[in-house]
Amino acid sequence: MSLNVIDLIKGQLGPALVSQAASQFGESESGISKAIGGLLPAVVGGLANNSDNPGVLDAITNASSSGILGNLLGGSSSNPVISNLLTSIFGDKISGIVNAIATYAGISNNSSSSLLNLVTGATVGSIGKYAADNNLGKTGISNLLGEQKGIISSLLPAGLSLASLNIGDWAKGYKFDNDNDAIRPAASEAPKVEVTRSTTSAGTNPDRNNNDGGGSIWKWLLPLLLLIAAAYFIWKQCDKKQTTTTTTTADSTATPTDTAATVTTTDTAATTAATPVTRTDENIDLNGVMLKGYKGGMEDQMITFLKSGNYKNAADDAALKDKWYDFDHVNFKMGSSTELEAGSQGQLDNLVAILKAFPDAKIKIGGYTDKTGNEASNVKLSQARADFIKNALGKAGVGAQVLGAEGYGSKFATVDAKASDAERAADRKMSVRFAK
Repeated sequence: MSLNVIDLIKGQLGPALVSQAASQFGESESGISKAIGGLLPAVVGGLANNSDNPGVLDAITNASSSGILGNLLGGSSSNPVISNLLTSIFGDKISGIVNAIATYAGISNNSSSSLLNLVTGATVGSIGKYAADNNLGKTGISNLLGEQKGIISSLLPAGLSLASLNIGDWAKGYKFDNDNDAIRPAASEAPKVEVTRSTTSAGTNPDRNNNDGGGSIWKWLLPLLLLIAAAYFIWKQCDKKQTTTTTTTADSTATPTDTAATVTTTDTAATTAATPVTRTDENIDLNGVMLKGYKGGMEDQMITFLKSGNYKNAADDAALKDKWYDFDHVNFKMGSSTELEAGSQGQLDNLVAILKAFPDAKIKIGGYTDKTGNEASNVKLSQARADFIKNALGKAGVGAQVLGAEGYGSKFATVDAKASDAERAADRKMSVRFAK
């Protein structure tokens, strides 16, 4: 099965970015999330339809070094490369796509336009990085994009279709509906067949001539609607998997060495391989002070553990070393060990508050990667990220309670390097444990 490049991109468009975009554009988070859900397959489809376009391939090849992934909200809207790329892949259909998404998601046209730029930046940046990490040249990128043509329409959420986005008649060769029709001819090549139409609306007329623009609408519409419904369910499950961050877990290796739950290292937000469960931030009681966090998440479990007296009664560090708590919201920007994604600081502030409320408690920070890439680089990156969190806690006045920070690279990774990016995300997290 070919790689679904949307899996490479979703990590860049997680809840932290959705929240920040909603605030910046003055829209609801649900509207922003809904718009992204429609734009992402459309943009990937546009690139797939132009998989042999030299300008498109150049833009993707250069994206990995452009820094665009580190500043999606600030850099995408004004980036001339993105503007030119959108013109290349959508031409005069851009305004139609913007309008359709705005109506579908219930947001303004300005917000829809900005999100189109943002999603395009995240897409070319993620594909460019994947290509760089896997030594793909332009031919490899072209092949990768070409493989997406058969799945894009099935990934559009319910309520959207290529036709509703005004892109149902793209250039010949764009067979996203998975039917067995021949490639649709361009307008100048249309077969000379006299078409008789009923006066009934074309969208509801079951007798529409089969030779009108590429086949009877009902021949593909009903199967497509079923595909869209199924794809929307799968999409929501994937989205939940990304927006639902990891709850506290003991390290699966359960070895006597310092085994931690694996932690964020490269590019995407932490996700789990477990069955996705929708969670929202709630008030977590810290001795009368309310912290925002997941019920059963990192803060909740750490506070419960401290209040139980189990930390105080632990004989030594060995009694604590196998219980790690995964950060739910703390994520680093792609390839960075010094810049956090938007929304990360809040959980660091929560950890500071917990340590100040329990001044006798000591902790250790762990950083982890998946099995891909050079191991020496993985260890270096995971160590730098662990040190960054340790230093941040020190600046917040609780440095004396942080006994150490260590990067383990892929030492405790459990998912095969050949697995999908979404599966390998389980090995990319930041964690914290109590220590003595």
